[in-house]
Amino acid sequence: MLPSETTVEKIILAEPRGFCAGVDRAVEGVRYALRDYGRPLYVRHQIVHNRFVLEALEREGAVFVENLDEVPEGQRVIFSAHGVAPSEWDRAAARRLRVIDATCPLVTKVHSEVERYASEDKTVVLIGHAGHEEVKGTLGVAPGKVLLVGTVEEAAAIEVPDAARVAAATQTTLSVDDTRDIMAELKRRFPALATPKTDDICYATQNRQNAVKELVEVSDVVLVVGSRQSSNANRMVEVARMRGGRAFLVDSLADVEPAMIDGVRSLGLTASASSPEWLVEEILDAFSARGAVVELMKLKEERVHFPLPRAADE
Repeated sequence: MLPSETTVEKIILAEPRGFCAGVDRAVEGVRYALRDYGRPLYVRHQIVHNRFVLEALEREGAVFVENLDEVPEGQRVIFSAHGVAPSEWDRAAARRLRVIDATCPLVTKVHSEVERYASEDKTVVLIGHAGHEEVKGTLGVAPGKVLLVGTVEEAAAIEVPDAARVAAATQTTLSVDDTRDIMAELKRRFPALATPKTDDICYATQNRQNAVKELVEVSDVVLVVGSRQSSNANRMVEVARMRGGRAFLVDSLADVEPAMIDGVRSLGLTASASSPEWLVEEILDAFSARGAVVELMKLKEERVHFPLPRAADE
């Protein structure tokens, strides 16, 4: 809990921050479905990695499950923003589930690329984090034809059936910085490497990491509002620390400890792509009440918008 007085004189608030278009689409898609179809509404996996968002949706009637077998036959289910393997669609059909697909369009794009490369008899090297829900779904697009690498060392050691028939794809929630060296190693090893015509990297992931880099230059400490389950939130903190800054990941105001801000005069504040704005406002209000002024650091305007997901049977 914050002390009644702090040394913080200024909060530098990054923009853009918080919800990206894909997350906003997924969350509003759940609310739209609850309004139109009523309760219960099942959601496969966490719609986004933020407990406050999940708790709010649960109160509104969403039921989160990890396995489609937990959904009663014939009920309506939403697939999360992270996407699923084609086998999950088959399982849903077998159980006569009525699916609403809230997969982020950027993830869908990667799935289409992987499917195309596999149909061309290429081995696809996917750059991503093992165990991440998005990665699980992408690996399932072409089982046996997609190999996962997460480091330069793994890229240097990977073996493929035909070095002349290799393609690359990336987890969308990585950044250009995350993938640059790995992609360079893959291109060194496989000169004929096929890559997408446009970048797979999520625009929001890159924008939020770029903002963190700027915050480090003008702040004594950077607070990133985000969940520990969120890949992009953790990476934002890592980026700040790699640039020599002090940075902390906080779920909400309740996680801001006095030691984090001890002696701090200029505080940088931002939020991951899965964090709602009200969590940021709560922190701003607390510091403003203690005399801090807010300065907006606007780096880029985001105008990306995705239409709400619709039910497959509509």
